[in-house]
Amino acid sequence: MTLFQLSEPSLLDRAWQLIQSPYKLIRGAMDVLFAIPALSFLLVPAFSSWSTSLNLLFFYLTWSTLVLSQPPLKVELLGTLAIRLIFYVIPASGFFLFDSAVPGFAAGIKEHGDIALPLSDENGGKNGRWWKVALVSIGNVLLGVVLQGAVAYAFTDLFHFRSALKISTVLPMPWGIAKDLSRGLLLREILTYTLHRYALHSPTSALTPYHAAWQHALPAPYSLAAHYDHPGPYLLHVFLPTYLPALLFRFHVLTYHIYLALVSIEETFAYSGYNVLPSGFILGGIARRQESHVMDGGKGNYGCWGLCDFMAGTSVGEGLAEDVRAEAEEKDGVRKRKGGRRAAGKRKK
Repeated sequence: MTLFQLSEPSLLDRAWQLIQSPYKLIRGAMDVLFAIPALSFLLVPAFSSWSTSLNLLFFYLTWSTLVLSQPPLKVELLGTLAIRLIFYVIPASGFFLFDSAVPGFAAGIKEHGDIALPLSDENGGKNGRWWKVALVSIGNVLLGVVLQGAVAYAFTDLFHFRSALKISTVLPMPWGIAKDLSRGLLLREILTYTLHRYALHSPTSALTPYHAAWQHALPAPYSLAAHYDHPGPYLLHVFLPTYLPALLFRFHVLTYHIYLALVSIEETFAYSGYNVLPSGFILGGIARRQESHVMDGGKGNYGCWGLCDFMAGTSVGEGLAEDVRAEAEEKDGVRKRKGGRRAAGKRKK
């Protein structure tokens, strides 16, 4: 019988499993994320007039298969990890590499020039704090995913409640997605403003020195700095305002992943430091307020968008009203330029 007894894994086997574990984790996250629309992208284009209907059909079948074949906690956490990797960690790391590879060009499109470069003299150069910012930022992202998993596990396995997020084969309707996204983002703005102002910038708060010594030690923000902070202030300032709305309104897990993707894109561009952004009104205004908050020592601009700051009178620099006015003037100028070109074309004819 001893001939058929399985032997214990050797030290080399265990080391190989340890080396493979990050790859398996990332691959599992990608499988969860990309398994949903993969069949639609591959098969639907072959059907012309029925493409939309078949897209929804394949989406539903693939999603149902995924939910029924995988543990709910795995679907939620690996999807969350994949969203954070694709929409924050990878783009922010790409911006960091771009800033480091071509600093002269990058400084030209930075709002504050050389000071906003990760390897600038103000940041300590190549031997500065950039490595700490990168490690802490990515570590905080992983900390948030772990804490989310702990909450989900506590709901179902410890307290035997229903799951924290809705994980079912039933897909959320467009109106339900829009409603949850609207109230989730609004509550996030309120929570961020309140916790940021009164818990991280209050002289009586025990967390204020940590927040000041970590995030506010940076001379100017860059994308990896969006999640760079002491773990205590980070959980209160970034994780809690992002996750709590989804918990309170019990988002469908697909809605939560859309919501998290929007938040991740906002964080990536708002802290990028670039003056060339996809949306001058939305992302441009958010970025200017975040830069002002970090560089002015936290004297105002405590919210994400500036809505609560506008209502409470704590805006520093150009506020939400100025952004709306500037956007309206820019659109009016574009409209006039287009009208002038049309008139010139008619005169030539």
